[in-house]
Amino acid sequence: MYVKGVGPARAAMLEAKGLLTVEDLLYYPPFRYEDRRNVKPVSALAPGEMATVIAEVRSARLAGFQRRNLGMFQATFADGSGARLIGKWFHGGYLQSVITPGLKIALYGKIEIDSYTGDLVTLHPEFEILSEEDEDAEAALHLGRIVPIYEAPGKLTTRLMRTIVYRALERVSPVEDHLPAGIRQHLKLRDFWPAIVETHFPPADADVRLLNAFRSPAQFRLIFEEFFWLECGLALKRSRARLEQGISFDLNDRVREKIRAMLPFKPTGAQKRVLKEIAEDMAAPRPMNRLLQGDVGSGKTLVAAEAAIIAIENDYQVAVLAPTEILAGQHHFYFKNLFTKLGYIVALLTGSSTQREKTQIKKLVAAGMVHVLIGTHAVIEADVEFYRLGLAVIDEQHRFGVVQRLRLVQKGVHPDVLVMTATPIPRTLALTIYGDLDTSVIDELPPGRKPVVTKHVSEDRIEQVYSFVKKQVEAGRQAYVVYPVIEESETRATKAAQKMHKHLSETVFPGIAVGLLHGRLSSEEKEAVMDLFKRGEVKILVTTTVIEVGVDVPNATVMVIEHAERFGLAQLHQLRGRVGRGSTQSYCILVTGKLNESGRERIRTMVDSTDGFHIAEMDLKLRGPGEFFGTKQSGLPVLRFGNILRDQEVLEVAQREAASFVEHPPSAEELKRAVQYIRDHWQRRYGLVQVG
Repeated sequence: MYVKGVGPARAAMLEAKGLLTVEDLLYYPPFRYEDRRNVKPVSALAPGEMATVIAEVRSARLAGFQRRNLGMFQATFADGSGARLIGKWFHGGYLQSVITPGLKIALYGKIEIDSYTGDLVTLHPEFEILSEEDEDAEAALHLGRIVPIYEAPGKLTTRLMRTIVYRALERVSPVEDHLPAGIRQHLKLRDFWPAIVETHFPPADADVRLLNAFRSPAQFRLIFEEFFWLECGLALKRSRARLEQGISFDLNDRVREKIRAMLPFKPTGAQKRVLKEIAEDMAAPRPMNRLLQGDVGSGKTLVAAEAAIIAIENDYQVAVLAPTEILAGQHHFYFKNLFTKLGYIVALLTGSSTQREKTQIKKLVAAGMVHVLIGTHAVIEADVEFYRLGLAVIDEQHRFGVVQRLRLVQKGVHPDVLVMTATPIPRTLALTIYGDLDTSVIDELPPGRKPVVTKHVSEDRIEQVYSFVKKQVEAGRQAYVVYPVIEESETRATKAAQKMHKHLSETVFPGIAVGLLHGRLSSEEKEAVMDLFKRGEVKILVTTTVIEVGVDVPNATVMVIEHAERFGLAQLHQLRGRVGRGSTQSYCILVTGKLNESGRERIRTMVDSTDGFHIAEMDLKLRGPGEFFGTKQSGLPVLRFGNILRDQEVLEVAQREAASFVEHPPSAEELKRAVQYIRDHWQRRYGLVQVG
């Protein structure tokens, strides 16, 4: 559909923002609203009020410091009412070519009195240049009302965006309301089309505070609907998975005996509870799809090993998918230790395995000679075939995408799936990313563990830190010293780590065995260094973040994190989790340079709390949902109206309503219509909602 004012150049700018169709425009809400209802002549303005003024530019000049356009730009406005208004913009040199004498301009801002001259002044007012061509109806969009402010793409102004959206709304016929009538009535929701119109152009009597809190009746309706269809899609996906014929694993005495023989220590109450949930899922005749959440060191891998025994003793194979080679290596070491005495064969397959190793392992897996295959993305390559895959364990799922999970699952006939994460996920985020999985949480650390004491030290006191590390080593303990990967450059981080390794081993800790671990080492070299550290032959391990997850050395009691301000909260928490794995008191020392506000907040959170869920909530608040899992997270839906942080309570209402609608639909016909609607309208936006 052609919208007046949108030619090829503007269409390209809109497209860069993901706005390809008129529907996209209508689903592009303002990010805030300005109350411009108070339009006054200059002579009627009062100090302290927010007001809109329409006036002509009489003079304009750049005052004071002019280097690099940093001066004060000042313009005088008059409207024929006999008074004048001065507009001032600091660092406003760029306005010299924008605000020129003779232009008619709408100004919106706070009115003040200049104590020296007695003039009416407004500092940094919002302004819009009014053109002669403005049609009366469209001129009224920008003044004398609550005005929507859009994030404008490219060189388009928010004023132009407002005009384009208005013209699009004019050209489109009211759209059918697809939200089930029962839900609209039950929650007393606005109808769809009035909600769209009022979200873009609020009525004259709207409450601007509610609008800016995104809680007007129109906004609530659209936020709810977006979450409702997302949650409906996830609920349908879950219900469909429950109808699939899965493997009904037999939980007999032989399985129980093998689990008892394998256990290295008495499991915690939380581990027992979670294993019971998993075992019941595995015994059921439908595929298990379960998320296992547990803070660092809570014993998730042990629970996964117990689930693996259930599969193996029923003559099935197990695949364990890890995001990094070092974590895959750790899992291989751990499972091998537990399973060798049970007679199970455990194999490792990663990208750096030799061609000969890969060929040999693939043959053994295809012949059913390997009970547990552990690896990285190499495990989901097309030529890896299982003889009889029964259980897929995926560690740190958020580092993969939903597609990779699917590719692994397709290597068996509806195998059970256990997704593990040590990144505690706030409940609301879990509802949107893992909404198709049942959730188990290990919320108890193994007995004898003490919370890690976390201290913040500025880099000028590093000698005291080294002195503390030395005392711990002399007492028979071990330590990590971690350096950040700067600007995604593993090479630079490696060089920093190599330099510090030389400094620490030769100057600071002569006579103490200092090891070095970084991403540029081969798998064998990494394994060899870790082995020396585990055996206690290396006392201090200098490393980059390759040890972030999966490393388990109970004797390591000190974690020194250099340049801690360069790490995200989740990463700091993961690194801290490498210590405190034995019964001895452990310490995490955060060494920082100069901190900005966000850095201070992160460090304060780490010092104050060891609760992974609290840290995850703070991380989500500081970074926002988009960055919480890093930019590569493919499970995050693209929301237009809803915001997972701001709209938590709306999301929970939507989830409740969606679950009820899918489980107890008003009629088979209405459910069928809903499925079709999701397929037609929401599939493009939510790749993870694949329905029907």
